[in-house]
Amino acid sequence: MWSIYCVNAFQSNITYNLSPFITSGFEAHSLLPVISIIGSIMGAATYMPLAKVLNLWDRTVGLLIMLAFFLLGLILSATCNSIGTYCAAQVFYSIGSAGLIFCVDVVTIDTSTLRSRGLAYALTSSPFIITAYAGPAAAQQFHETNWRWGYGTFCIVLPCVVLPFFGLLRYFRSKAKKNGLLKEKPKTSRTFRQSVWYYVIEFDVLGVFLLTAGLSLFLLPFTIAGSAEDDWRSPHIIVMLVIGFCCLIGFALAERFLAPVPFLPWELLANRTVIGACLIDATYQISYYCWYDYFTSYLQVVFGVDVSTAGYIGSIFDVVSGVWLFCVGFAIKGTNRFRWLLWIAVPLYILGIGLMIYFRQPGFSVGYTIMCQIFIAFAGGTMIICQQVAVLSASDHNNAAAALAFLNVFGNIGGGIGGSISGAVWQHTLPSALQKYLPADALADWETIYEDLETQLSYAMGDPVREAIIKAYAVAQSRMLIAGTCIMATSLVWMFIIKDVKLTKTQTKGVLF
Repeated sequence: MWSIYCVNAFQSNITYNLSPFITSGFEAHSLLPVISIIGSIMGAATYMPLAKVLNLWDRTVGLLIMLAFFLLGLILSATCNSIGTYCAAQVFYSIGSAGLIFCVDVVTIDTSTLRSRGLAYALTSSPFIITAYAGPAAAQQFHETNWRWGYGTFCIVLPCVVLPFFGLLRYFRSKAKKNGLLKEKPKTSRTFRQSVWYYVIEFDVLGVFLLTAGLSLFLLPFTIAGSAEDDWRSPHIIVMLVIGFCCLIGFALAERFLAPVPFLPWELLANRTVIGACLIDATYQISYYCWYDYFTSYLQVVFGVDVSTAGYIGSIFDVVSGVWLFCVGFAIKGTNRFRWLLWIAVPLYILGIGLMIYFRQPGFSVGYTIMCQIFIAFAGGTMIICQQVAVLSASDHNNAAAALAFLNVFGNIGGGIGGSISGAVWQHTLPSALQKYLPADALADWETIYEDLETQLSYAMGDPVREAIIKAYAVAQSRMLIAGTCIMATSLVWMFIIKDVKLTKTQTKGVLF
C-alpha cells in the first residue's frame, strides 16, 4: 500500500509541475483549471460506484479496474497531440488515480481500528514526504528533455507495484476461504439480460450520468467563457449552463423519486457529524483550488525560480503535512477525540490563506509565501485526517467504504467548484490587467503572453514587460485568494456541527494497527 501511494504521489507531483508547460505547448495555459475541474468531476462520479464494486464483488476487482483506467490515461497523455486529447486523457487518468488510492484507503480501513485510523492514514500518506523533493527534480528533467516520458515511465512502473499487491490480496482471500473465514456468495440464477439490468440499477447509471454531465456542463463555462467570442453571451456557453443546471435538477429528482438504489447513501445525511465533515471538506477543497492551479506558474513568473524550485515550494504542503499527520494520528489515538483538532486547524488555515492575499503583492520575498504554505500544511493535513475519522466514526465497518466515498464525492465536487472559480477569475482578470500594465510596444502581444507560460518567462526579471506581467499576476492571485478565504470562513460554522465522538468502538477484527 505504501509503494502504491509512493508511485502515485511521485507521478502526480511530476504531472502538476509539468501541466503549465504542457498546456502552454498547446497554447492553452489559461485552461489549466479545466483539467482540474475534469479530474474533480470524474473523481466525484467514481467513488460511489467503486465503493459498491468493492462491497459487491471484491477489493481486488476494483483495484484491477482502476489500474486499467490509470494506465489508459497515462498512455493517452503520453501520446496526445492536442489540448482536447490531453483533456480526454485526464478523464481516464483521474478516474484511475482517484480510484486506485480509494481502493488502498478502503484496505487501510479493513486493517486498522477506528482509534488508530489516523496513524494508519499517516503511514500510507508518508511517501509524499519523499516525492515532494523527487517529483519537482524529475519534472525539471522531463521538461528539459521530453515531458511525454513523465507519463510513459509510469506505464511501466505502476503495474510493478500494483500487481504484487493484487496478488497478495488474492492470496489472503484464498487462504481465508480455505480456513472457512470467507463465505462464498450463492450463485445467481439471473440471465445475462437480467444481470445487466441488475447492475444498471445497482450502480445507478442514470444518476452517475446526470451528475457527471450536470457538473461538467455547469462548471466548465465559468472557466472557458472568457475565451469565447461573445463572452457570457455566446450561445454555446448559455446552452452549457442551462443543460448543466437541468441535469443537476434531474439528478436530484431522479435520486429522490426514481432510483431504487440511489447514487448517494442519503441515510448518512441524517448524521450531523457526516454532514459537518462533508461540508468542511467541500469548502476546504473549494478554497484550496481557488488558487492552487496557477501556483507554480505564479512562483516562476513572480520570483524567477525554475521548475524544480517552484515544485519544492509547491510541495511544502506534502512535506510538512506528511510529518505532521503522525502527530495528529498520535493525538487522536491518545485522546480518543478528534474535534478539538478541527477547532485549531480551521482558523489556522484561514489565517494562512488570508496572509497570502497580502504577500501576493509585488515586492515581498518568497519567504513570506513559504511561511503561509507551512501554516496551510499544518492546518490542511489536520483537517484531512479529522474529516476521514469523522465520517468513519459515524458508520459501521460494512458501510465504511460508502462513508469514505461519500466524503470524497463532496470533496471532489468542491474541488471542481474551486477550479471553476479559479478559471473564471483568471479569464476575467489577467487579460485586462495585462492590457492595463503592459508597455505600449508589447501591448500587441498580450494574447500570446496570456496563453503561454514560456513566453512570460522569456522576459528577464526587471524587464518592463516582465514587471507588467508580475503586476497582472498579483491582481489575479489576490482575487483568487480573497474568494478562497471568504469561502473557507464558512467552515467556522461547519466545525460546530460535528459531534465530539469518543473513538472507542471496534469496527474490525484481526487488525494490523
